[in-house]
Amino acid sequence: MKTIASKTIAFNGKFFGSAPTGVLRVAEQLVAATDALIAGQAANGVDYAVVVRDSAKVPPYRNISCVREDPWVRGIHRTAWEQLYLPLARRKDFILNLCNLGPLFHRDCATMIHDAQVYSAPESYSLPFRLRYKFLFFFIGKRHKVILTVSEFSKQELVRYGIASADKIVVVHNGCDHVLQIRPDEGQLAVLNLKPRRYVLALANTQKHKNIGVLLKAFANAEMSDVELVLFGGATRADFENIGHVVPQNVRFAGRITDPELVGLMVNAGALAFPSLTEGFGLPPLEAMALGCPVVAAPYGALPEVCGKAALYADPFSPEAWSLNILSALNDETVRQALIAEGRRQAGNFTWKQAARHLFETVNAVSR
Repeated sequence: MKTIASKTIAFNGKFFGSAPTGVLRVAEQLVAATDALIAGQAANGVDYAVVVRDSAKVPPYRNISCVREDPWVRGIHRTAWEQLYLPLARRKDFILNLCNLGPLFHRDCATMIHDAQVYSAPESYSLPFRLRYKFLFFFIGKRHKVILTVSEFSKQELVRYGIASADKIVVVHNGCDHVLQIRPDEGQLAVLNLKPRRYVLALANTQKHKNIGVLLKAFANAEMSDVELVLFGGATRADFENIGHVVPQNVRFAGRITDPELVGLMVNAGALAFPSLTEGFGLPPLEAMALGCPVVAAPYGALPEVCGKAALYADPFSPEAWSLNILSALNDETVRQALIAEGRRQAGNFTWKQAARHLFETVNAVSR
């Protein structure tokens, strides 16, 4: 006889079908890892569902059902769908929101707020974006049952800016082991004319807190002339130049690339450089470590918490410090092998299975 579920935990699936971002990728991995974890739980009186917009493509989960919106709401804006339709359609359920925001008119929620950067790095966001997020964060922090975040640093920031009290916030670290399941595509090495171990990867992002400008200055130094800086992501050379940066000739722009292409670049890179002035977690450095790519990072935000002793740290305001540490990671074989070995160990501490278990236990405790 099939047990009738006494409650449903519904994932807010607004991220399915959206353009990939770091936050959305984390949500996808958490849902997939939770699906693998909850086999047999429905028999204990709990159902799990992911609620999505009608056109979204959803992986074939084994233990989480997929609930699509009613036909009459097709075409409404994503914000209206989340704030109006979702709490009405799932008014009896516990809603789990993994992408910073969630419905204000539904108290029976857990919401993952990844960082407080609209407060700590306001210059990186437009005024309308900042005002919207601050408004929603204020009420989410007060109304929802539990606030999830991705690092102890982010927890401290959420408390510091008055979003939620410390006793209401639970830290669920990201995993990074998904990169080990991706088959590398090394085609970008030929496209960009790169030599293995003689290039450094970094984000192509013009947000001020990402601090890519310090790398552009570092790679303009004469001692870096035989090393390439490869920037991956949406920002172009023109985007950087338009905001006043000088882009050296040894900088390559890979553009938006596939996950296999990024893995192919990471496994062949001399290092990954991550000079952020603040970061809620910092997943790319851990992904690089898992793949055996040395990391040079700024000692800011959550990066020391996440990278531990497995990275070289450089002053984010000193191009000379970045040149020195990058060349050490590339040319000093003793340093390089130590970084690779320690990086793999550090990355092994962050798995999606572990993250899903912590998420699962937290949500089940507060949704009873």
